[in-house]
Amino acid sequence: MKNTPAKTNAARLLDGLGIIYELRAYEVDPNDLTAISVARKIGLPPEQVFKTLLSQTNMGDHLFAVIPGDAELDLKKLAHAANAKKAELASLKEVEPLTGYIRGGVTVMGARKPFPAYADETIELHDVISISAGQRGLQILLAPADYLRAANATLADLTK
Repeated sequence: MKNTPAKTNAARLLDGLGIIYELRAYEVDPNDLTAISVARKIGLPPEQVFKTLLSQTNMGDHLFAVIPGDAELDLKKLAHAANAKKAELASLKEVEPLTGYIRGGVTVMGARKPFPAYADETIELHDVISISAGQRGLQILLAPADYLRAANATLADLTK
C-alpha cells in the first residue's frame, strides 16, 4: 500500500472546488529549499515548478508573486502589475505570521490572509505545473487554469 501524504489546507481547498490534482512528496534538504532542487526531486523541469513569494508594496499592502522556479522576480514589473510605485520582498520573519506557512512551503491557497496573487504569464505555457502544497516536502501538481482559478491569481509579466 502506498503511503499517501496528509491533506493540506491547499489540497482541501482544491477538493472543495472540485479541482483534480496530484500530491507529490519529496525529501526535504533544509540547506537547499530552492525550487530548482524541488524540481529535480519531483522529476519536473524547473520552469514548471512555481515558487510563491510574499511581497509588499510601498503602500504596505502584501501580495503574492508566483513565478517559475528558474526565474528571478522583477520587483518593478510586480509593482506595475499591482498598480503600486514600488514592491519589495517581505522579510522572512513576516512570512509565517502573515501566511501561516514557512519558507519552502508558502502557497497562495489556504494562506492565513487572502492577499492578492499575481502569477507569471509563462504559467500558461505548461500542461501541468507544480506549486507548494503548504508544507515543505509536498508539492501539488495541477493544470495552470485550475491553479489560476483556485488562487484567484492575475496573470502578469513578473520575471527578469
